[in-house]
Amino acid sequence: MSEAASAVPVEGKPLTEVERVVDTFIAPTKTFTDIRRNARWIVPWVLMSIFGLAMVFVIDKKLTMETAYENQLRQSPKQMDKIENLPADQKAKAMQLGANITRYFSYGSPILTLVFVGIVAGVLMATFNFGFGAEVTFMQAMAISMYAFLPFILRSLIAMTLVGAGMAEGFTFQNQVASNLGGLVDPTSSHFLYSVLLAIDVFNIWVLILTGIGYSCVTRVKRGTCMAVVFGWWAVVTLVGAGIGSLFA
Repeated sequence: MSEAASAVPVEGKPLTEVERVVDTFIAPTKTFTDIRRNARWIVPWVLMSIFGLAMVFVIDKKLTMETAYENQLRQSPKQMDKIENLPADQKAKAMQLGANITRYFSYGSPILTLVFVGIVAGVLMATFNFGFGAEVTFMQAMAISMYAFLPFILRSLIAMTLVGAGMAEGFTFQNQVASNLGGLVDPTSSHFLYSVLLAIDVFNIWVLILTGIGYSCVTRVKRGTCMAVVFGWWAVVTLVGAGIGSLFA
């Protein structure tokens, strides 16, 4: 039995691509309601790719991937000790390999974003369709996530500005901007707690709220229920990810 809202929203006029992007920030209901009409999602993905790659380029040139990798490594004592105990030549090779892997994954972020969003879309589509009797298509689910992820562009801009100005020496791709609670705990003392607090981030919460709004507009399932589903999955993934990460840190 679907938990559909009693009132069906009135369809507005079709939105242009620019209007959909802008309304995601100022009037998200308009954007997500328009997805019922047209589930295109290429534009937000292209925008995220452009700004994401611009940030990676600035980090590579201003901070260097070697520094970004070393900053990340310092938060994992087990891994750091393994490398520190290697002979000098092997240590140099291991550090360079880590930096190269970081570089390849960073510049491959547009593809990784596509894969990640596809997984998120598939899980949420299945949850709403089988759990609440909705009829969300995969393309609609992709569009909801792509538009909901647009606030990450702002995070990229902030990170790019800070790194470019030489104000982010401790930068890591895991913690690009100090917009979370990760600063409350030392990652070397409790990696699990650090990972959980890192996930409690202004931009993450913004994206989760937009995702909940998106599914409530497209499925007409009650907004509170949509929020509970989205935040519930986020909590599960955060806790499982933090647990796995702590085993190797």
